Amino acid sequence: MANIKDVALRAGVSVSTVSHVVNGTRFVSKEARESVEEAVRVLGYVPSAVARSLKSNNTRTFGMVIPNNSNPYFAEIIQGVEERCYAAGYNVIICNSNDDPERQASYIRVLAEKRVDGLILVVAGSDEMVRATIGELKIPLVLLDRAVADLNCDLVEVDHVAGGLIATRHLLELGHPRVACISGPSGLSPSSQRNAGWKQALAEAGVERFDSDLVRGDFTPGGGYLAMQELLRCAPPPSAVFVCNDLMAIGALSAAREAGVRVPEQLSIVGFDDIELAAYSAPPLSTVVQPKLTIGTLAAELLLERVEAHRDTPRHVVLAPELKTRSSTAPYRRPKGAHE
Repeated sequence: MANIKDVALRAGVSVSTVSHVVNGTRFVSKEARESVEEAVRVLGYVPSAVARSLKSNNTRTFGMVIPNNSNPYFAEIIQGVEERCYAAGYNVIICNSNDDPERQASYIRVLAEKRVDGLILVVAGSDEMVRATIGELKIPLVLLDRAVADLNCDLVEVDHVAGGLIATRHLLELGHPRVACISGPSGLSPSSQRNAGWKQALAEAGVERFDSDLVRGDFTPGGGYLAMQELLRCAPPPSAVFVCNDLMAIGALSAAREAGVRVPEQLSIVGFDDIELAAYSAPPLSTVVQPKLTIGTLAAELLLERVEAHRDTPRHVVLAPELKTRSSTAPYRRPKGAHE
């Protein structure tokens, strides 16, 4: 690969002249500039972004670490981040931690070594581990979905409690006497907050809640499938289920279909996220809408504020969820032969 000295030699000018032409930092005669531009084209010279950053202290690059790149929810957020960053002249390096705190820490160190100007992070692991990883890096930081205490950073999230509340209220308003919940992993704040909304809606309606009504999945279709199988073994099974993300809800639909349980005639299901696939499941899934493109766009804008406007005061943006009703929910029908 050609370097700046090769370009200078071919163009018959000094290295500093090549640098001024490439970076536009000083006037260069038309003849010299054309010679340099011709040499750059012929040799295929690409200026070093790292070298530029050492002079400007800016790489115009952001890092983003997510916990699961197979989840369409994150793909739609990434789209919002990339579109806003591209419009502002920034590139985005995306890393997948695979829900592994050690891998997350490794990626954050690598991104810091590459001198990214800022970082967007969907946290995996405990608050203590995240604080230890961020440490003294001094990188502008925006968190998505989950807060970490004692970090000077921004946060963008949806109101998870409100989402669980409106999903469960919808099922109760349809007359369902028993509404179960398939939760995400324990120790994850979005899971516990969505559970809290489910519990609040039941308490407000005076509906009894049983220990067997709450089962846990892992935010994957397989986790939802197994959790729904567990609920269907209850005697009697619930007539409605709030599932804490759409991927698990799609797995739950599959388990119900395999067991011969008709949705929504015998069982109503509400998901959470409104990923694109939710509209094309069988049946199409009622779900709590997270404005994913808006979340990604806001995260990028907050990071740009930190980097370009030098804002130091943390901002916490909470977005309101909405309910999207489709064909997976219907009014309660008492099973034939059931007692009044």
